[in-house]
Amino acid sequence: MRVALFQAVFLNVVFLPFVIRSSSATRFYVPVMKYNRFIKNSTLVSEIGVGAWQLGDHSDWQTMSEQEAIELVHEALHLGVNFFDTAPNYGLGSSELRLGKALRDTPRDKIVVNSKFGHQSSGELNFDPGLIRESVEGSLRRLQFDYLDSVILHNPPREYLDGNTSPHYEIFEQLKEEGKIKAYGASVDTLEDMLVVLNTTNSEVIEAYFNIFHQEVSEAFDLALEKDVAIIAKIPLDSGWLSGKYDEHSTFTDIRSRWSKEDIRTRAGLVEELRSLIGKDRELAQTAIAFCAYYDAVSTVIPGNSSIRQLTQNVESIRHPLHDELIEQLETFSQDNVQALNLPW
Repeated sequence: MRVALFQAVFLNVVFLPFVIRSSSATRFYVPVMKYNRFIKNSTLVSEIGVGAWQLGDHSDWQTMSEQEAIELVHEALHLGVNFFDTAPNYGLGSSELRLGKALRDTPRDKIVVNSKFGHQSSGELNFDPGLIRESVEGSLRRLQFDYLDSVILHNPPREYLDGNTSPHYEIFEQLKEEGKIKAYGASVDTLEDMLVVLNTTNSEVIEAYFNIFHQEVSEAFDLALEKDVAIIAKIPLDSGWLSGKYDEHSTFTDIRSRWSKEDIRTRAGLVEELRSLIGKDRELAQTAIAFCAYYDAVSTVIPGNSSIRQLTQNVESIRHPLHDELIEQLETFSQDNVQALNLPW
């Protein structure tokens, strides 16, 4: 079970309480964030981070304005969040631009930002190692930073993950020596890929696909702890299914249209089983985020946030930690009901 650092006052990041107004009174809500180790020579990171995909300007998605994006980042800081995960292709560079503007007045050493390589700001998918330096420097310009805390390969083909054959990591080492990045690693979706990174590279960061429905990578958590590799838990709400807002009648016109009708029925059935398991007193989305945060190997969890209301609910997950018995039940649920289905991403 996780032993985390609690800080009632935001010691590592500029902190301001925010005001909640109601018809009867005005009150201040001061969140109690947890902070965990990330990489060497880095500030501790908030247990709940911000996945910055939604901050970008997306033509094929319900997008937020630049002002809304900046306000969301400022609210995240108020709530004690200091970890932000972005990428050059998020909104074709606009996520990094907006994040940089929002963080302009925050001391650099009080925040931790992870970006990626492979999905270019032009929208092109290109893992040519000769483009790494250009990509990192582009991220730095957009963010208005002198360095990135970490940069990771953005779900590359498996052959690029192997440190014995891939030239990418040597270039990352050069950038690290130059002070342009503090650490590097990879974003992966499977246990096999995670083991390749852990066993063949000097990566210090792995962003892993991990949630109640997809627990496979947890088999490598002990190895990650042994090697002192920080894990960023991505897609904790399983692309929205673990938020509880979809059912068997849901339809999708965006990237999630990849799911067949059978996929939708299957996931909807699993969600209903899960609701019965966790009980009526627990909110599904907060339970899903708290599940990821439970594990010692996980440094931070990065749910997406399409609004300040959603952000606040996600951060509130730290107030509802899961007990060992429920964790065991959720692990058994996955083993007995989900693993054999090989659910598509």
